Amino acid sequence: MAPHIAPSILAADFYDLRKQLEAVVSAGVDVFHIDIMDGQFVDNISVGLPVVASLRGRGAALDVHLMIKDPGRYARRFIEAGAGWLTVHVEAVPPPELPGLIENIRSWGGVPGLALRPDTEVEAAEPYLPLCGQLLIMTVPPGFGGQGYSPDGNRRIARARALINRVNPSCLLAADGGLDCRTVGQAVEAGLERVVAGSAVFGSDGKGCPGGPGEAVRRLMESINAAERRAGG
Repeated sequence: MAPHIAPSILAADFYDLRKQLEAVVSAGVDVFHIDIMDGQFVDNISVGLPVVASLRGRGAALDVHLMIKDPGRYARRFIEAGAGWLTVHVEAVPPPELPGLIENIRSWGGVPGLALRPDTEVEAAEPYLPLCGQLLIMTVPPGFGGQGYSPDGNRRIARARALINRVNPSCLLAADGGLDCRTVGQAVEAGLERVVAGSAVFGSDGKGCPGGPGEAVRRLMESINAAERRAGG
């Protein structure tokens, strides 16, 4: 799949959410990334099922990332609420239960994905990768937006790309954390396909684009396209 942007609504202004999402869709976005946090698996609490349901059919598919302690308990409900992609953390599920959960996500109509914390080796996903439609590499510690890109991020993305190419080439490679116009180019050159970007798109702390979310998406895509040209030529 060609590299593309999945804006993370965690960084959006919820007072102005509809306008901001319409702006990124107009700029070419066709998937929203939604982080679900329970205050247990990560030290933060975000949105839940009602927000996911409210975004269904709003011009983009929903890529839902469960950063919660017991993802199997809620997985089906999030798919029923509108999640097209449903990603769980390999660290949150006992290994004997993980293949069954992945299969269930697919049988319920979702695309199953696995996420890895920055301190989890990429190879931890290998036993489950043949069952997955997405591998999400966290390039910051999960739980909070606005963090800087991990110095180890590009190496981990490259290792994940090599693993996917060997085990399941149809699996999408995504990364989340610190991706902006300065960092996204090398990540794409390392093999990244889905660019999850929050502060770089919506940030009101100086990290977002002065032209607004739509312009931020266009600038990120310019950086991505430039990286693809370098890689190809």
